[in-house]
Amino acid sequence: MSHQDSYYKDNEAYAEFLSGWDPAFYGKYVDTLRPDWPKGRALDVGCGVGQVVHQLDKKGVEAHGVDVSEPNIQKAREVSDRVEAYDGRRLPFEDGFFDSVGALNVLEHVDEPEAFIADLVRVAKPDGKIVISSPNFLRVLGFRDYHYRMRGIGNKLSNLRRLMAKRSQMKNKPDEVQFERMKPIIREKFQPDDDAIVVTNMLEMMFFLEKNGCRIERNECTDRYVPGIVDLALNLTFTRYMMFNSFIVARKT
Repeated sequence: MSHQDSYYKDNEAYAEFLSGWDPAFYGKYVDTLRPDWPKGRALDVGCGVGQVVHQLDKKGVEAHGVDVSEPNIQKAREVSDRVEAYDGRRLPFEDGFFDSVGALNVLEHVDEPEAFIADLVRVAKPDGKIVISSPNFLRVLGFRDYHYRMRGIGNKLSNLRRLMAKRSQMKNKPDEVQFERMKPIIREKFQPDDDAIVVTNMLEMMFFLEKNGCRIERNECTDRYVPGIVDLALNLTFTRYMMFNSFIVARKT
């Protein structure tokens, strides 16, 4: 049984956990996922209990959502009738169906992240927008890190070496590039990303989007709105690849 099936499919506690999230958390993602033209069609993959779909609906977007969790979808149906459960492998839509497609904090939890990105691109229209945001588990800079892969000087030095090695691999052996996997953390009191199994990072996320026929429009380490001058400073230089999150906006060519 896959991680997605065993951990999320019937997990009512996870649905309750997501229900308590502040809607403001999704603000930047919602605004970015919104199609470029009025009444466009958008898809939120890993829609949870429907907060993003609901916010997009209120903005006049034909918003759809899918999730592997039945309890999540049951809750999401309280705010939208365009949400459905899916198998986590192939999206139940035809090629080029959406003006924009997104996945917020989902990639790090899927069994086949490389195929997942390819499927996001598949269901986007030509010139459609793809928005992917995930934690940067290869974090080199930062404090108060919440996951063991980010914490401590030793891990940060190791992460820097891994990033450098990945850049070399992308250049010299692109066919061998693959996300690293890790074991989920099991503890009684759940914390964010305990259930992550993929070592997501900005470099590889961009690599697989480009490999699947996209051009990158934005790549930022901030997945939420922060004051403009702070946002500029954080994302102005190459250090954005080493911090916080991986918020990427791409365009299908």
